[in-house]
Amino acid sequence: MPTDPSAPSEPPRGPGPSPDAPIAAPGGGIPRATRPRGRWIAAGAVLVLVLIAGVPWVHTALTTASTNDAYVNGHVTFVAPRVPGQVTRVLVDDNNRVRAGDLLVELDKEPYQVRLEIAQAAVGAAQADAAAAEAEARGVEGQMRSLRFKLDHAIEQVDEQVEELRSKVSALESDKAELARAQSDYDRSARLRPSGAASAEELEHRKQVLRSAQAQLDSSQQGIYQLRASLGLPVKPDGDDLAQVPPDIDQRFSSVREAQASLAQVAAQLGVTDSFNKTPKQMIDDFYQRDPQGDVDRIYAQILKDAPVVKQAASKLLQAERNLDQAKLDLRYCDVRAEIDGVVTRREVNPGNNVIVGQSLMAVRSLTDIWVDANFKETQLVDLRIGQPADLYVDMYGSRQVFAGRISGFTMGTGSTLALLPPENATGNFVKVVQRLPVRIDLVDYDPDRAPLFIGLSVRPYVHVRAEPTGPHAGNVLQPYQSPPERSATAAPVAR
Repeated sequence: MPTDPSAPSEPPRGPGPSPDAPIAAPGGGIPRATRPRGRWIAAGAVLVLVLIAGVPWVHTALTTASTNDAYVNGHVTFVAPRVPGQVTRVLVDDNNRVRAGDLLVELDKEPYQVRLEIAQAAVGAAQADAAAAEAEARGVEGQMRSLRFKLDHAIEQVDEQVEELRSKVSALESDKAELARAQSDYDRSARLRPSGAASAEELEHRKQVLRSAQAQLDSSQQGIYQLRASLGLPVKPDGDDLAQVPPDIDQRFSSVREAQASLAQVAAQLGVTDSFNKTPKQMIDDFYQRDPQGDVDRIYAQILKDAPVVKQAASKLLQAERNLDQAKLDLRYCDVRAEIDGVVTRREVNPGNNVIVGQSLMAVRSLTDIWVDANFKETQLVDLRIGQPADLYVDMYGSRQVFAGRISGFTMGTGSTLALLPPENATGNFVKVVQRLPVRIDLVDYDPDRAPLFIGLSVRPYVHVRAEPTGPHAGNVLQPYQSPPERSATAAPVAR
């Protein structure tokens, strides 16, 4: 660069320091004037960083409860056959996603198809037996109706004989009056015969009339005696009244009792039993009392329905039908299906294996019915309540993904008390150990297709203890009692 010749020239500088340069600190290094300012800047920067990092940390420590002893947990359904058999096909493998009702394993159906056909044949035979039993019962019902009419007829016959006896006794009194009149006529003619007032022919005629009246009287008496004997009565009663009969003779007469016994014998085949000490009238009254309106047809219909032979046949038919239903179930159980949506794990079956009932074939872990079990220290539980929100950091995703959660309950016992061998603090030396209580945290708005969680992953939950609890049973420590819902009789089973 050219120099201006008119500019004053500066004297040459010597080897010494410039007069404007700062004074160097003894021993070299940063000048004394700039060292305090640099320290303040560094201290300020450190303070800003501490505030930026520390304030949120302090806020989190004061408003949340956290633990690093937390893991993802979930339901697992073990797939097992309901019938024994040989495996013909396995349609899934480990890590396959399935839905409820999907076919997983297929067993050999041929033996169960044969059992189904046998059960169907047994149902047909039982139906035929039931029809035959009903026909037999109807035949017995007809006999019972006929014998009941015979019993009524026997009672009517006895009543007719009693009426005939009373009629003959009345006729006997008329015959006695005729005999007395004939005797009086004969005596009068006999007194008039010596004086010639009555002829010999008239006296003879009176004598014949008297003999005829006596014969008629004797015949009437014999007829009465014979009728009384046929009724099972004494030929000559203690009194003079030949028409005297017991008031219940139509209930105790042999033919009536015989008809009653025959009716009772046939009725017993239909399950109608009565005491033989009952009179026919009592038995018939009890029969009509089987129906409020006394409808005979309805009474016989009910008797037929309750007949032992009909009930026995109906029971055998029902048993055969239930065996058929069981055969259908066994055939359907040859298709082993998934009961829940999830992922297949621990497959332990292959085609050709012979399996038994209850044998574990594989497991299906649910993708949606999962939660976090956080084991908080007992000193952290004082502020925890059902319904408090929580932020869940999973080691698998780090801080890139934060899952939302909500406390849903507390386990009724610490981990040590639920162990296979719980501690016995009453014996030996005691060392106090801070206990941990499992707290269940349910996931909120969890989408397994976007960010799936796997059983057993480590989680660090942060429960916001100062936030307002929300949802069911919010603010409680124990869930209130709720009766379990009963399965509806019309509830549809899982789709097959």
